[in-house]
Formats: sequence, structure tokens, C-alpha cells
Amino acid sequence: MIPARYQASRFPAKLMQDLKGKPVIVRTYEAAVETGLFDEVLVVTDSDIIFDVISGIGGKALRSKQEHESGSDRIAEAVEDMAVDIVINVQGDEPFIDKESLTKVIEVFKNDEAKEIDLASLMTPITDWEEIANPNTVKVIVDNEDFALYFSRSPIPYPRDEQVDAKYYKHKGIYAFRKRALMDFQRLPMLPLEAKEKIEAIRFLEYGKKIKMVETHVSGIEIDTPEDLERAKKAWT
Repeated sequence: MIPARYQASRFPAKLMQDLKGKPVIVRTYEAAVETGLFDEVLVVTDSDIIFDVISGIGGKALRSKQEHESGSDRIAEAVEDMAVDIVINVQGDEPFIDKESLTKVIEVFKNDEAKEIDLASLMTPITDWEEIANPNTVKVIVDNEDFALYFSRSPIPYPRDEQVDAKYYKHKGIYAFRKRALMDFQRLPMLPLEAKEKIEAIRFLEYGKKIKMVETHVSGIEIDTPEDLERAKKAWT
């Protein structure tokens, strides 16, 4: 499922911006389909413009029935009556998604025989302090089994002792949910930490859900700003 909201606070209509001849949302949709990993790929949108452009290329799109606070809420509405076990949320501004990273996320559930993991997501190591300090970059810290402890727009861990070697990880906007966890997300109200940080993954932590993080070294480019779009154009092959 690819949630696709037309408006965006930092970069309005970013999903319809041109990326080497096609809108960003089309590039993301095609990249997801081309992995060959999914039974079905759908774009879930509040926009007639995005719905029409995906339908126009022969893709599958659904219209959201209502406004939503997050992409996970939008997807939950779409899959509520679907007979599915695992739902992958690929953000519409992630045209550089790759098969290797998505395969790692899916494998989490294949190896979870006790069905203790509620969702899985991706993280990539970052070393540039400017990126670490950038509030547009969501960071994640994990325990010794790679379960998420917290997500933040602030640098975490804080470098109080610079002699201690600690890794910094960027959270990539790709989630894999058990359907029951996604339905819980839709039902449970937003709490203060999520509201403060504006990071939807925090809601799962606040309600005690288990998030397994998977490390990937494929960073790609998430298109959050016009500058990101220019970088994406230069990187696209």
C-alpha cells in the first residue's frame, strides 16, 4: 500500500512533481511493482489528481473516504475489509525503494513463528552530523535485539560523552504491519509523544507494540523538499 496525500506542509504537491519524465508517485508505484514481491500494489489517496494519474498508467488506486492524520490511518481504512495478513506501507515519496531492503522486512514475519512482532521497519546508518541534527531526518534507537526503543527528530542518542562510540540510524519510511496492529493503530487515539514529534511510529511504541528494525545500507533519497527532488533527478538513472 502506498499512501499518497496531495498536500504536504514542506513541499506541496510533491508527489506530482516531475522526476525524469514521470511524477514522483508514478516512479514509486512502478518501483514497488517491479520488485515482484507483492501480491498486489495499490496507491491510497485523497486526491483525484493522483488517483487519475495512477489509473491512467493502468495502476491500481483507491480513494480515501476521509482525511487522515497519517499514512498508516489511510492504509488502515483501505485494508479493513481485505483478507490480508501482512501489509507493507511504502511512502509515496520513496521512488528509490529497492527489492533487497523490502525482502529483509518481509523476512521478519517469515521468521516470527510466535507472531510476537507487530511491525517491522527499516533503518540505515548515518554519520554526517548535519543529517543527524536535521529535524527532517527521523532517527531511531534500538535495543540489543534491534527492537525500536524510540524515534525522534532530535539527535538520539545525545552525544553527552563524545568518547563513547554509538551508531546513529535514520528511520526509512517503510513499514510492514500485521493487519491486527494496523487496525489497532487506527482505533487508538494519538498520545502526546506522537503529537509532539509528528512521527506516527511512536504511537505503536506508546501502546506497547513491538517494532523490529532491520538495517539496510541502501539509503536512497526521500523527497521531502525541493532540494531533495533536485538530488533525486541527479541520482536517477
